[in-house]
Amino acid sequence: MADPVTQDPTLAALVEQVREAAERRQPLCIRGSGSKDFYGGPLIGEPLSLGELRGISSYEPTELVVTARAGTPLAELEAALAEKGQWLPFEPPRFEYTPGGGPGGGTVGGMVAAGLAGPARAALGGVRDYVLGATLLNGQAELLSFGGQVMKNVAGYDVSRMLAGSMGVLGVICEVSLKVLPVPPATATLRFDLDQVNALKRVNDWAGQPLPLQASAWWDGALVLRLGGAAAAVESAIRKLGGEPIEPALAARFWADLRDQRDEFFSTARVAVADGAVLWRLSVAPTAPKIALPGDILIEWGGGCRWLISRESAETVRAAAQDARGHATVWWGGERTGEVFSPLSPALLRIHHRLKQAFDPAGIFNRQRLHPAF
Repeated sequence: MADPVTQDPTLAALVEQVREAAERRQPLCIRGSGSKDFYGGPLIGEPLSLGELRGISSYEPTELVVTARAGTPLAELEAALAEKGQWLPFEPPRFEYTPGGGPGGGTVGGMVAAGLAGPARAALGGVRDYVLGATLLNGQAELLSFGGQVMKNVAGYDVSRMLAGSMGVLGVICEVSLKVLPVPPATATLRFDLDQVNALKRVNDWAGQPLPLQASAWWDGALVLRLGGAAAAVESAIRKLGGEPIEPALAARFWADLRDQRDEFFSTARVAVADGAVLWRLSVAPTAPKIALPGDILIEWGGGCRWLISRESAETVRAAAQDARGHATVWWGGERTGEVFSPLSPALLRIHHRLKQAFDPAGIFNRQRLHPAF
């Protein structure tokens, strides 16, 4: 069997750069398009660009599986899926424009490494739920394959899914196989005028009913709800729920802007962050009550994701998130040299250290992007 490295100059160049960096213990900063440079800890080391490692390797629409290289733009992958009436149900943020205002555009590798999902996350799952297999270049310049291209192909540790949200600290994600789904035949968006307390109560009540709920968002006295599924189920839900129907084109723009963080709330957040505030993402129990912290808030995922623009201390915000049975992440603003993500318990930190040592013994990949200790 032909060696995939020797057959591919782009891959061969990456392997050689990793090998040299490991020998010198030179840190490497893995980058696709740079659309998520703002996320996580500081950018440390020589750039390891995956921009040339792009393209859809295989796509079997009847099997609902696609395999793409890490540098493939999400826009390119989603366009190919749309031609066959399919989509990425977890709606990863594409970040066509970064917080700094420059052109970005997420890539497949960055999508998996960051593990970020959009409006449909609570209903349809996250990135990890759709990863079937991955090819990883580890810190010893070895190309490793995990998982596969079928939905039942897990033996031993499910490393391919573990890569989701790893922020590149374990190695270079070179290729990923993903499960995809057909686009729902019918969708509708409804608007309700509700305060935060009643909006949370409504979405939690509806979550326990057989309704085709796909996404929700509350901000500034308005709850917006997206339905998706069979036409009969969507029509039935509209009659049951009431609310004000939103015109489809306007609704589509709203959900796309929310997904890609171009919504008005995030514009407000950018201004506040420039003036010293911090934008936090709180991942909490959906049934948690209103969080009593000053600042502007936007709620997604049926109450499970709460974006907070705040000037409160990190200790105060994290304590409030913990009281709501969750954790808090610095999104924009604040110091990136400390704990951007929620602090790990000693036991979890030991596990992270062991994984890092196993995959990247010289500690060259994305230092401090996930945790200040590595």
